[in-house]
Amino acid sequence: MTHLLYLDASARPGLAGKDEHGSHSRNLTHRFVSQWRAGRAQDAIVYRDIGQNPPSIINHDWIAASFTAEERHEPWMQETLAESDLLVDELVAADVLVIGTPLYNFGMPASLKAWIDQIVRPGRTVALDDSNPADPYVPLLADRPRHAVILTARGGIGFGPGGEMAHMNHLEPNLVTALNFIGITRIHQVAIEGQEIGGEVLAASVAQALREVDGLVRQLQEVLEPSAVPA
Repeated sequence: MTHLLYLDASARPGLAGKDEHGSHSRNLTHRFVSQWRAGRAQDAIVYRDIGQNPPSIINHDWIAASFTAEERHEPWMQETLAESDLLVDELVAADVLVIGTPLYNFGMPASLKAWIDQIVRPGRTVALDDSNPADPYVPLLADRPRHAVILTARGGIGFGPGGEMAHMNHLEPNLVTALNFIGITRIHQVAIEGQEIGGEVLAASVAQALREVDGLVRQLQEVLEPSAVPA
């Protein structure tokens, strides 16, 4: 059985085209997960709406606890890291991580950054090899193949690779860097552009993104469970 971890980071709770001021990134994640269930109803899916229920922002106590060896943890340290432990456990269990997120002010929403800060953990998702000072970081989630699907929505156009505004896009590059750092290197990306333009530009982008999502679901299901996917 394949395990999916599914995150929505948009501050908008509704779906574009259905709810007033609805979210396009949520539309993409909803489409991905719906199509996944249609082909693999038995798979386990854990959902977190971090846009509406953001993780805690890390503080001094979190840093002190996370950089203390587990065998030396005091009770307050265990309590401080309880939320992080839960989020890390969900990620470690996942075969496919699905992240739906808008581009806010050239980067990721604060809620998604808070999630990243909670799951990049010394001793849990990354280790330090003192014997290799030139490259001391050891990604602990490279122990088995994991895939990350990044589904994004942008107000403008040209923010994708090779686009005129690509140099101002610090969302996907930041996410890819963080995920690679902990060992998730099989990254798949689909984006909608033109929310602020609307009209035919947005409609065409939405239609293309939905087609790409459908194709990506088929591709990943064939890779992960080749014998279970219908012809």
